[in-house]
Amino acid sequence: QVQLVESGGGLVQAGGSLRLSCVASGRTFSSYAMGWFRQAPGKEREFVAAFSLSGATTYYADSVEGRFTISRDNAKNTVYLQMGSLKPEDMAVYYCAARRRAINYAAGSSYDYWGQGTQVTVSS
Repeated sequence: QVQLVESGGGLVQAGGSLRLSCVASGRTFSSYAMGWFRQAPGKEREFVAAFSLSGATTYYADSVEGRFTISRDNAKNTVYLQMGSLKPEDMAVYYCAARRRAINYAAGSSYDYWGQGTQVTVSS
């Protein structure tokens, strides 16, 4: 069992930056591939960024490529999402998730555990 707790959300002006954190419980954090998803009001949950199972590769949605960076610190059982050049359309609840399988990293159904989410609000 893995528990994930996100933090770092808040209100930011367009063009600003935020760093989200997700702390995982358990001693097998390094064996999980981590990802970030988001869900805006009235919209479906969408993929944002993820690691490959090996951790050697990162993947990004086209909408955030070049503006967001996913990283992890296995010693701290933490995955981060550094968000820059934020736009109003980035406003959503952001979720981190963990998967143990080397399957479709962009599909929510591939993930075994989810955090409770953290709200990101971007003002224009």
